[in-house]
Order: sequence, then C-alpha cells, then structure tokens
Amino acid sequence: MNKIIDPELPREATLTNLLAEIRARRDEFEKLTYVPLDMVGKLKTIGAYRAFVPKELGGDASSPAEFCRLIERLSEADASTGWVASFGVSAVYLAALPPATFKAIYGEDPDTVFAGALFPPQTAREVEGGFEVQGRWPYCSGCMGASLIGAGIRVEGGSSSGLPRMAVMPREKVQIKHSWDALGLSATGSHDVVADCVIVPEEWTFIRGAPPHRDEPVFRYPSMALAAQVLAVVGLGTAREALNWVHREARDKPAITGAPPIGARPYIQAELGRAEARLRSARSFFYDTIEEAWEVILAGRDLERDLHVRLRLVATEAAAAGSEVTRMAFVMAGSEAIRRGHLISRCMLDAAAVAQHAFLGQGTWTSAGAALLGQPNFPGYP
Repeated sequence: MNKIIDPELPREATLTNLLAEIRARRDEFEKLTYVPLDMVGKLKTIGAYRAFVPKELGGDASSPAEFCRLIERLSEADASTGWVASFGVSAVYLAALPPATFKAIYGEDPDTVFAGALFPPQTAREVEGGFEVQGRWPYCSGCMGASLIGAGIRVEGGSSSGLPRMAVMPREKVQIKHSWDALGLSATGSHDVVADCVIVPEEWTFIRGAPPHRDEPVFRYPSMALAAQVLAVVGLGTAREALNWVHREARDKPAITGAPPIGARPYIQAELGRAEARLRSARSFFYDTIEEAWEVILAGRDLERDLHVRLRLVATEAAAAGSEVTRMAFVMAGSEAIRRGHLISRCMLDAAAVAQHAFLGQGTWTSAGAALLGQPNFPGYP
C-alpha cells in the first residue's frame, strides 16, 4: 500500500496517515532490508529531516524533545523507520562543518538526508584539494535513502584530540555493499559503504563532536547526547507498541487451550504492571531531563556537568528499558510470539538491537558513573 501524501493536509493528519501506511508496509521494508526512497520522501513531508535546520535555511528549528517525540511515534509503527528518520539529527553535528559548507547543504535543500558510518576510522592522505579517502565502513544506517554519506577518517600525521574526523561525500561517490542481514532493526539498510580514492575537500570534513559554527539554541545542546537520545527513543516507541499489543490481547482474546484469557491470569497482571512502570519511569526520566537542559539553554546559561552527564545517562536507560520491556512483553505473549514475523518478537529484537548500539551499550553505564564521579573517561563522553 503506497499512498500519495496530500501536501495540503495539516502535519498531524499527515503523520497519522503515514503511521498507518508504515504499519501496513513494515513487512515489505524488512524484506528489502531498507526503508525505500518513496517512504523517505514521506518522512520529509512530516519534517523528519528539516527538524533541526535553522529557519533561515527553510528548516523547522525544533526542540530536542519535539524531535524525539516524533521519532518515538514513528518507532511505534516500525522501529527501523524510526531509526532511519532519527538521522534528521544530522544537521546538529554537521554544524561543525565550515559555515559555507553547512549553508551549501541545507540552503539548497533543508530536507537533505545524510547517513554516516564513523567507525572504524580509515586512514586518509592529505593531497592537493583535500583528503584522499579510501576504505570500507560498516553500519551506515539509512544510506539507501541518503544524498550525502559521511565516513570516519584518520588523517596521517593529524590530531583531533582523540575524536575522529568525518568526510562528507555525495552519495554517487561511494559504493553501497548490501551486507545488512540482521535479526533486529532489519530494515535500517545499515549496509557497508566503500570509498575508492575519493578526494574530499577539507571544508567538507569536520571533527565529530567538535563545537558547531552556529549559535541557535539547538546547536548549544550537547550534540553527542542528542545523537544518543534520538536512537534510544526508538526503543521507547518499540516497547510502547509491544505493551499496546499485550493490552489488546489481554482484554479481547480468549486462550485457545480453554485456560482463562491472559488478562485474567494474576502473573500476567503483575508483569504488565511492572512493565508499564518500567517503561513510563524511563520515559519520564528521558523527557524531564531533556526539557530541563533545554530550559537552561534557552535561558542562555551553560549546562552544569551533572546535567550534561544525565543527558547521556537518560539515553542509556531508555534503551535498556525498551529492551527489557519488550522482553517482558514477549514472555507475556506466550508461545504465539515465537512465530516468525510476529509483532512481539519483532519488537523484542528491534529493541534489543537499539540497546546494542555503541552509544547505548553496557559500557555507557560505566562511562556515566565515571563521569559523575569525576574519573577518567573515554574521549567525547559525555
């Protein structure tokens, strides 16, 4: 079901219609292993890629919480689509590019779609005209719908305080190797990208995590924290979809064995209560902290270190909660959920994949604790 989006519809009505289409097509996306271009175009119509672009360049200048809520809703319909849409965050860290380059990208098209693969950084040589970029990078989520591709590089003899440099290239300058075959987030198109001696001008490179060259409020929000948050919220949306399924089944569906409906079973009642508390607590911690930081930034004040660390911690907790809650839903669903393609098993695998991301994995608990205690930490954290 490939519907045409009416450009005259209000954005909320457009989003409601789009969510229904995403649910109807998520099996199609999974078979493709990526979200197709027509759907990427529809994500543009709801502002997914212009969200953080300055208004002077035709963007929406959204707040972090507004964008995360959009990604959360998309992820309820399909985690992979939410994940691909989350790269609307790219405008924030691409602001570390020289101002003229940033304007060249978004001034021409505020809906520009960027996909990047940072690790492992590949060695690049300084040559006349910039850097010669060569290598292969895995996990380039969303590359099938992107017009710009970023790749992590390490410049021979260069120094970036331990942070990698990213080279930004037109999509046609790289090859996409269809390597993505995953149990979770299987439609993100997180394929490998290959560059073969591509010359990238220095002004089309930037240090990932470096200060931006713009001063609008969102560019004063910590970019690495925001990058983690927009991924973590995919897990929250996925978990909400799983629990909504449990609610429906518990109320409406009789057991095929003659046993009481699952909603009448005390252990299901208790587990659903625990799952709702876990998800809602993580979600409140997530949005409360984001909005607290946003108020500080709007007031023109600097973030205190404790709040900065919590901005990373809420992402780790949201991802962990999404993974745990979908696992709880899987157990509550019983043997039905083991069927291939079942909504609950898909949600569980998707949320587990979110929590495996390098920005959100087990090591980030240690990083958060170390940062709160003033202990040595990895470069770029928080």
